[in-house]
Amino acid sequence: MEIIILLVLVGLVLILAEILVIPGVGIAGVLGLISMGASCFYAFYEYGSTVGAVVSAAEALILIMMTVYVLRAKTWKRFTLHTNIDSKAVSPGPVLSVGDRGVTATRLAPVGMVRFSAEAVEVTALEGMTDPGVEVEVVLIDENKIFVKPVGEEF
Repeated sequence: MEIIILLVLVGLVLILAEILVIPGVGIAGVLGLISMGASCFYAFYEYGSTVGAVVSAAEALILIMMTVYVLRAKTWKRFTLHTNIDSKAVSPGPVLSVGDRGVTATRLAPVGMVRFSAEAVEVTALEGMTDPGVEVEVVLIDENKIFVKPVGEEF
């Protein structure tokens, strides 16, 4: 009888580990179900149909109760992180402003590199594509994105 109880406990531990610790892998859950199935088989084989039916019903009841407990919303709230990250990564890039001019170092299709003074900066063409060697002007800076247009074109 100790083997049956041990197999049931091992099966429950493996299934709980599958749900709470290592979800998505499946190996622990499958081994847990095999362990619980082996306990049912062993109970039927060694002790007859009455004990086997009791063990099977007890396992089914335990699994149903465990499933109901795990699917409750309050259970998962204990495992969730309750903090929000409001900060943003700030890259120490070049200080540019609207109206600054530079020359395209690569083709802007629509993203490419523009050389402002001595440093190259990744920018986005406002419309279409721009060939290398064309003078462009910064028309919009949105957070970390710099938008440019060729000099002489209307915005």
